[in-house]
Amino acid sequence: MKKYVNARDVLPKALIEEIQKYVKGQHLYIPQSGRQSWGASTGIQDEFQQRNAEIRRKHSGGVPIRQLAVMFNLSEERIRGIIYERIKEE
Repeated sequence: MKKYVNARDVLPKALIEEIQKYVKGQHLYIPQSGRQSWGASTGIQDEFQQRNAEIRRKHSGGVPIRQLAVMFNLSEERIRGIIYERIKEE
C-alpha cells in the first residue's frame, strides 16, 4: 500500500496556493527526477544486451532459430525479434 504525504506537511503555503491554481482537491503525482530506467541499477539490461549479441552472433554463424530457442530457453518468436531488432537498428 502506498503512503501518501499531505502537501501541508512538506510544502510551503505559497507553493500549495500556486499548485491549487492548476489542481484543486485532486491527487497529484510528482515523479522523481533523475530516475533510472528499468534494470539500470541491477545490470540486467547489460546482461540482456550481451545475451542478444550472442544470439545474433550464433545465428549469423549458422545456428538455426529453433536451436537458439532451445539453447536460450526463449520462444522462436522472441529469437526472431532479437535477430531482426538488430537489423532495424543498423
